[in-house]
Amino acid sequence: MQRLDYTIILDIVEKNSKVLDLGCGDGELLRLLEKKEGVEGVGIENDEQMIYSCVKKDVTVEHADIDKGLHDFPDKFFDYVIINFTLQETKKPSKVINEALRVGKHVIVSFPNFAYYKVRLFLGLKGKTPSTEALPYRWDESPNLHYFTIKDFLEFCSTEGIKKERFTGFTGKHEVKFLPNLFAEKAIFLLTK
Repeated sequence: MQRLDYTIILDIVEKNSKVLDLGCGDGELLRLLEKKEGVEGVGIENDEQMIYSCVKKDVTVEHADIDKGLHDFPDKFFDYVIINFTLQETKKPSKVINEALRVGKHVIVSFPNFAYYKVRLFLGLKGKTPSTEALPYRWDESPNLHYFTIKDFLEFCSTEGIKKERFTGFTGKHEVKFLPNLFAEKAIFLLTK
């Protein structure tokens, strides 16, 4: 069964687009895009083991740190830049988003929603760092540097003059339309500037 975030992103990205995937992990999303949509894609990844996985899948990948910028790419070179469950792990999310918007016509951002009701309950009742499907790590092993919510992200976009073209909140295998800041475990935004 395909991950719901992959399904949503595959639906957003138009056929024959040029895509840059920041923090592409094992390259599975890019592989799916290239196979299903005829996408010309490149990934950027910092983890060497993940780079090997990309190469095994015949996915083009560059070894780089996205926190240092995207200086190798000209303005609006890509149709889509994808930041799939990576933004919360970056040191400077604002810089990463603005660089993505510089090199891409559209930016797809997904992240775990730290205002999800189960996270709130876990923290409130147990007094401990929550553990959910989207946040499976113990506090000292978590790659997450920034804990933000759907509401935080919307305020950030408004302040930065970033336009939201599409939003999907979801949990497990289902989209969440009612009070997504409370009931959506994860979020995907399609942005432009």
